[in-house]
Amino acid sequence: MQHYGLENVWQQGDFVTRSLLLTLALMSLLSWAVIVVKLWNVLRLTRIAEATEYSFWRSNDLGAGLDELGDDGSPHPGNLLLALALSGKEAVEHHRDTQAHLDERMDISEWVTRCLNGTLDEIVARLQAGLAILASIGSTAPFIGLFGTVWGIYHAMIMIGQTGQTTIEHVAGPVGESLIMTAFGLFVAIPAVLGYNALTRANRRLATRLNRFAHGIHAYFVAGWRPAA
Repeated sequence: MQHYGLENVWQQGDFVTRSLLLTLALMSLLSWAVIVVKLWNVLRLTRIAEATEYSFWRSNDLGAGLDELGDDGSPHPGNLLLALALSGKEAVEHHRDTQAHLDERMDISEWVTRCLNGTLDEIVARLQAGLAILASIGSTAPFIGLFGTVWGIYHAMIMIGQTGQTTIEHVAGPVGESLIMTAFGLFVAIPAVLGYNALTRANRRLATRLNRFAHGIHAYFVAGWRPAA
């Protein structure tokens, strides 16, 4: 068994085989890096949102609420709730300062809604950054491994034709080593697909929380309502 495996495939392979192995190895490292970084980030942002949303709605005024979200020296750096709260606050101030130009075309409710939706879209786009890499790796890695298998079997058949040795002990080694490429491709693809699905679900849950908070911000600025946390 020590004569077979990825090491032997590398030693016996040609330029194409080695290039495919390097490509799959780099894809694996990249996918795991994206999974770890994105998962840590979304868990951190979710934890911050859970820890500060209740305090915000229980604050005495908007200024104190913004401080709870991290506006006073950022005790919670990167709090997405703060970005939404500031977006609503700036939308109201902008509408008030430019009322002579906007009041005939757009009321305050519609203006705040558009600003909050724009902020939400930017946040969701940042959360989804990098997921396309996982999707691409998950969909292409098996085919790269399969191509390596086909390439290896092709060379194994050429060697068998040249030597004329077709016994199982001479065929099993080269063909088995070629099939390792398929296994390697799956080894790269499966974590990428699972990571993509897990991150998509986590982002969707966080986006739902942000959307609910945005509705509360809209109600607060437009109607003066303070929803229960």
